[in-house]
Amino acid sequence: MKKILNLAIAIAIATTFVACSDDDNNSTLPTTGDLTVDFTGLEALGADYVYEGWLIVNGSPVSTGTFTSVTFPQTYTVAIDDLQAATTFVLSIEPAGETGADALAPAATKILAGDFSGSSASVTSAGIVGDFSTSWGKYILATPTDTDSTNEASGIWFLDNANPPAIAGLGLPTLPDGWKYEGWVVLNGTPVSTGTFTDVNAADDNAATSPYKGSAGNGPGYPGEDFVTGSAAGVDFPTDLKGVTVVISVEPSPDNSPAPFTLKPLAHEVPADAMNGTVINMGSGPQVSLTGSVIR
Repeated sequence: MKKILNLAIAIAIATTFVACSDDDNNSTLPTTGDLTVDFTGLEALGADYVYEGWLIVNGSPVSTGTFTSVTFPQTYTVAIDDLQAATTFVLSIEPAGETGADALAPAATKILAGDFSGSSASVTSAGIVGDFSTSWGKYILATPTDTDSTNEASGIWFLDNANPPAIAGLGLPTLPDGWKYEGWVVLNGTPVSTGTFTDVNAADDNAATSPYKGSAGNGPGYPGEDFVTGSAAGVDFPTDLKGVTVVISVEPSPDNSPAPFTLKPLAHEVPADAMNGTVINMGSGPQVSLTGSVIR
């Protein structure tokens, strides 16, 4: 009986020791891990907006934090369970200081996304903003909103009138919610907007409110602008757009800045010998897509 009692005591002591050892091991397991992001092509946002990273965990978004610096790589501390279970990474543009329910999920302005494969994810704007690799553009120089035939080089319209009636002059993918296109002409080194739009087959958003158009109407039902009244960037209108750079950009909506955003799928310098009213082909832009990597 004494041997049996001693054996029971020994087993109890050993069991207690193992349990304590397991508790000690569990208490030293990490609860957080590092998430390192490295993006190319991002530009600083306006003062009222920030970038925010998100992990998609079991179908739900988990924020990895906000940032404004576009110097990379950057590293963030994330709960280890979320880090290990995440299937996708998403980068969005958010209002600074956002609170409440809106702060719990990414805004419509998602700019980068990619699925994890093992410990890393390759992210791109092509899959979430749009694939602009096959985008094309055409435009004419004309001023249809006034009756003066001597200033035709002071207006630009993104249309193709080679075989009347005119048709759309832009081949661009339909944008998701949270984004719009915007046309620009660069005057004295300063981009001046020709208007924002989402439909290449319709007039842009400033068709009826532009301060630069003439008094003969809003112009054709396509994106574009007449610079025949007023002034901008130190240039009095009318002017001559030959030799200036023309750009189509992709902008967050609501917009983060009065300047063109980093995504510019189309850009072209108007030829010095361009003929008024004749179709001109645009070239591809300087920034067609954004890319990056995320490592957990």
